[in-house]
Amino acid sequence: MRLMLAALLLAALPAFTLAVPAAAPTLPAPTAPTVPMERVALETSAGRIVLELDPGKAPQTVANFLAYVESGHYNGTVFHRVVPNLLVQGGAFTPDLQPKPERAPVPLEAGNGLSNLRGTIAAARRPDTRDSATAQFFINVVDNPQFDPVDPANDIGAGYAVFGRVVEGMDVVDAMRKAETGAQGPFPSRVPNQAIVIERALRLPGTAQ
Repeated sequence: MRLMLAALLLAALPAFTLAVPAAAPTLPAPTAPTVPMERVALETSAGRIVLELDPGKAPQTVANFLAYVESGHYNGTVFHRVVPNLLVQGGAFTPDLQPKPERAPVPLEAGNGLSNLRGTIAAARRPDTRDSATAQFFINVVDNPQFDPVDPANDIGAGYAVFGRVVEGMDVVDAMRKAETGAQGPFPSRVPNQAIVIERALRLPGTAQ
């Protein structure tokens, strides 16, 4: 009888189970913050060009370019070098081909995942000195893979840093590449006979993703 009462009491007690901690929820991996693109308009004597700059891939080169834009440096400079099946280059000389004062050079940011494709803008530099980019830039009018890094350990093969692309006005760039050129000032060739002037460079409001 006692055994039966004990069994009944045990059956009436609530059941207890060993608590097992629930598995922690799987959280998504953190993503790197997106760096907003910047836009700059070049109002030239040949027409308007809008550039989209990528500070996420070339932060120092973009900051350097924007500093020149905001200081007014590019206003009144010319595209002094036009090579029809290669590039158009400018940013340093007045229409009478006098050099404007420049800031200190920036470190080379080539090899950043951006290639020298048609319509991209890259920082010009001395071929034999990697960290020599200042105010000059060029726009690729064709794909130029030879300007990407081919030998990063060698200054000559270290490439040219792409820092943005043309998003409006590539027709203007294509018109520039057709300009008649010749020798002028300190340059033995490739200078447009009729000056192509950057009348104004300005940073545009807002960003583009």
